[in-house]
Amino acid sequence: MIAPELPGITEDILDSIAAEVPEYARPLEGSFGRGVRTGVTEALAQFVELIRDPDRGRERGREVYRALGRGELRQGRTLDALQAAYRVGARVAWRRIARAAREAPVDPEVLSALAEAIFAYIDELSADSVEGYAQAQSELEGERQRRRRELLAMLLSEVPVARADLEPAAALAAWSLPRSAAALACNEGDLGRIARRLPADVLAAPHQGAGCVVIPDPGGPGRGTAIAAAADGLGAALGPSGQVAKLAASWSLARAALRAADGAGAAPTELVMAEDRLAEVLVSENRVLIERIAARRLRPLGTLSPAARTRLEKTALAYVQQHGNAAAMARALHVHPQTVRYRLSRLRKLLGGSLDDPDGRFELEVALRASGVTVP
Repeated sequence: MIAPELPGITEDILDSIAAEVPEYARPLEGSFGRGVRTGVTEALAQFVELIRDPDRGRERGREVYRALGRGELRQGRTLDALQAAYRVGARVAWRRIARAAREAPVDPEVLSALAEAIFAYIDELSADSVEGYAQAQSELEGERQRRRRELLAMLLSEVPVARADLEPAAALAAWSLPRSAAALACNEGDLGRIARRLPADVLAAPHQGAGCVVIPDPGGPGRGTAIAAAADGLGAALGPSGQVAKLAASWSLARAALRAADGAGAAPTELVMAEDRLAEVLVSENRVLIERIAARRLRPLGTLSPAARTRLEKTALAYVQQHGNAAAMARALHVHPQTVRYRLSRLRKLLGGSLDDPDGRFELEVALRASGVTVP
């Protein structure tokens, strides 16, 4: 009963889809036309085969409808138009089949079961297309992320990449090259959460074992607040802003500032501005050299008891910070000026001329800071 009707049903469905679905209201030419016609023809043929043999299954035929779903994504459309076409097709097919059944005639119960089968079958086709659409989305997103990782690596390369070479890569990654930008470093595990909190124009990807976010125009209106909010509770370090060609330096300093903050004790839970931590970065990134300086400058204090050493270390740091002013040192240390003078006398005996030598004072301060000495 149904098979002889298939050619007429096919043309009726194609005409109705063109008339009722605006996105398909165009000549059925080229790949578009072939895809629509194939979809309709295969749907009807598979349906007839399933009626003849319900146990046959339709796994082999599903790819046609997955491909239709993928095609909708490639054309920049949602699935609304395709699903509307499926509904139109089901309605037209049922109308033609019902008319043929009445002429046959066919038992009403059989006709009712046939109607249920048609609309259940259309739901299956629609589900196949949704699967194809989602698969294509996943592939597209994976390709986009790959392009973005490649672009980020180019931006952070130690060997500068010409803007003329960056622009095509940025276009492929669907990212606009900014005039200025800064690099933000974070723990790789926090990258996703931080990136989601930032404006959509950032470029985020893992890089060199850390999480990296390239932030366009970080000094723009509201940007500072947004960046600080993104790092709140997680911790991150922001490198200096500058031309895109200098992003490698921004990234290097951001990573160094994050390492310095991590090494200072508890990991940071807020935004660290690399420009404000240059002294800490200097100490943190030159550990071997700093340890040699500390060994030389602080060795004379090694003979003291722990309590006495702590007192004299704090006094030495106060000395270099307050330029030797005993009254200012006493205020900083919360002790009597006479106590300061007594401690200075001991320091001079232990350290010799270091307190009066500019290089000695510099190295002494570096050694004390690297050892974690602070003046309350």
